[in-house]
Amino acid sequence: MKKALKSAFDFLLFSNIFMSLCAVAQALVTFHLIDSKPVYTVAGLLFTSTLSIYNFSILLSKPKHPERSPYKRVRWFFAHYRLMVTFTLIGLLSLIPLFFLLSMESRILLVFLSVLSFCYSLPLFSVGEQKFGLRNIPGLKTFLITLVWTLSCVLLPILEAQDLHLAEVSARDITLSVAKRFLLIFALAIPFDIRDLFSDRQAGLKTIPVAWGEKNAYLFCQVLLAGYILLLFLFRNNGFSIDFFALTTTAVLMGWLIFKSKWEKNEYYYFFYMDGVLILQYAVIIGFSLIFTGSYAG
Repeated sequence: MKKALKSAFDFLLFSNIFMSLCAVAQALVTFHLIDSKPVYTVAGLLFTSTLSIYNFSILLSKPKHPERSPYKRVRWFFAHYRLMVTFTLIGLLSLIPLFFLLSMESRILLVFLSVLSFCYSLPLFSVGEQKFGLRNIPGLKTFLITLVWTLSCVLLPILEAQDLHLAEVSARDITLSVAKRFLLIFALAIPFDIRDLFSDRQAGLKTIPVAWGEKNAYLFCQVLLAGYILLLFLFRNNGFSIDFFALTTTAVLMGWLIFKSKWEKNEYYYFFYMDGVLILQYAVIIGFSLIFTGSYAG
């Protein structure tokens, strides 16, 4: 029984299904904050696109001997190679009908995000005989990941909610929504760079931990989270609302997890506890709404 549960847990984490659920949860957070009902087309598209892009990126970076990789995720992924290829193809094919169910503004945004995502991984550029992707440009790796996540989980839901007349969001609040989620996801992404500090340094990737050092990178994460909490207070001029306290609680928890994280932590710590905050955030919002108002209207 224990072995079966462990296998199921590994499948959930290392197949990127859990990461896809994180993207859906972040979209649901956005719908809640703008007082809109969820648009399930957006949720479905975020799930399939996250699954496809993450799997595609891992497939592209296949090492010569994946079974010897120091990372359990890589060993597991390529031990189930055919299944992962099948998942990726199904995800990509599922995107086609979902794409055409969205508004024109959302389609334009998705095309832009798709180009960024593929250029991030694919070695499309070259200097002499050396080929590289956008992720190899100094300082761009974490920024690009954060930008794609933020626009996908914040701007896309807002565009669809407004197109379906489910919500009206001012330009000021759209800007605040994008800015605060950018700070949150940026803070979450940096510890993964700290974990990969030595491999990134050897590969010549100029990430924040490589350029600034591990301690300064941890400190920068806390500064980003402080900025995120400040913007929470300003959003829709709500001040100390129930949502403010719910989201601040998860931000403080994230700060503690980042502080506790070390590069030598096992992969479960990062892929479950760290990434899991993105799902927990939505659960805490629901919990606070039920406790303090007795109902949830999301």
